[in-house]
Amino acid sequence: MHEPARFLDLHILHPVTAANLNRDADNDPKTISYGNATRALVSPQAWKRPIRLNVEQELGEHAARTRMVPPLVARKLQEAQWPEDLAAYASAQIVLSAKKDGLKHNANEAYRTQAMLYLPTGVIDDLVALCEKHRTDLEEALADHTPKKKISPVLPTKDLAAHLTSRTASINLFGRMLAELPAGHVEAAVQMAPAFSVHRSDPQPDFFTAVEDLPMGGDSGSAHLQTAFLTTSLFYRFATINITDLHHNLGAATPTDTVTSLVELFVRHFILSMPGSKKTSTAPHTLPDLVHYTVRDRRSVSYGAAFEQPVKAAPQGGYTTPARQALTDYATTVSRLLGTRHLIAHGHTSTTNKPIKPLGTHHTSFDDLAAACATAATTTPAGQP
Repeated sequence: MHEPARFLDLHILHPVTAANLNRDADNDPKTISYGNATRALVSPQAWKRPIRLNVEQELGEHAARTRMVPPLVARKLQEAQWPEDLAAYASAQIVLSAKKDGLKHNANEAYRTQAMLYLPTGVIDDLVALCEKHRTDLEEALADHTPKKKISPVLPTKDLAAHLTSRTASINLFGRMLAELPAGHVEAAVQMAPAFSVHRSDPQPDFFTAVEDLPMGGDSGSAHLQTAFLTTSLFYRFATINITDLHHNLGAATPTDTVTSLVELFVRHFILSMPGSKKTSTAPHTLPDLVHYTVRDRRSVSYGAAFEQPVKAAPQGGYTTPARQALTDYATTVSRLLGTRHLIAHGHTSTTNKPIKPLGTHHTSFDDLAAACATAATTTPAGQP
């Protein structure tokens, strides 16, 4: 029986003080035009990476994107007292034996792969162990090899493929593209939109100098002059988790409480993680003003269109109050247009700690909200709010 996809939508209003969270090619803050107004922009990759790293750190289960698998294997084999030529030959087998005709690689750069592989970091040790297991075969193949002879695959393809396509929880969340190893492709359960300021936000110049502390005679006091650009913004951030895809990625045998815990972990780090760009000179370590979630069957709904018309500051200053109202009004409109037939749960928390009725259940903290929305998304049967 077909079950409709379930989505956990997360909406955040996040004020950020003077910062450059995501730079363009000129090292200036990224911007985009929306609603005929310039907005500050943060690409999803810039926010997704710290979220992923924090999830992995908390789970103690790390993954890495790298082209350096063969060189890393060779180095570990040499550390295990393998001869340099045998270690290099064995590491080449990682790409040559992985599939028919091998993975695309650069033989002149220690057989590094042309495309990045996204793997659990423990796979390097697994591949070293595989080479150790087949050391005799590798030694015999190396002895028979001549410079003019094409290197033949030696390591078992099935075992190699199993290692190169293994997963972590973060890979199941964020997905993986391995074009050369289709069995390693993982459809992302998490979709994340670019964050953008809900109001007009033009980059502002910050002229600064670095003072020469030990000047020679006749030197001016400044050794370095430069202008950096910063933005101050109230961002709308949106992400959705396809809970159905996440269940599929984790496997049917995965206990529901494991799925719930992973979703809760993602929600907490989506709320609290920050991009690291220019953090030492701007320290933009702010918290969201408002977090709102909805659990829906069949489709996800972004509230980004609520801010197509740029928010104008309140008479007393500040964008948070009018932005909060704009999001609430749009949520009300969405409920009117779609009805509640596929709405499983919704809720919110904010700095005001006052219930906002159209946004559903009021939670007093980020942790309470994360636990509640994860439980609702993963345990409530379809059609049963």
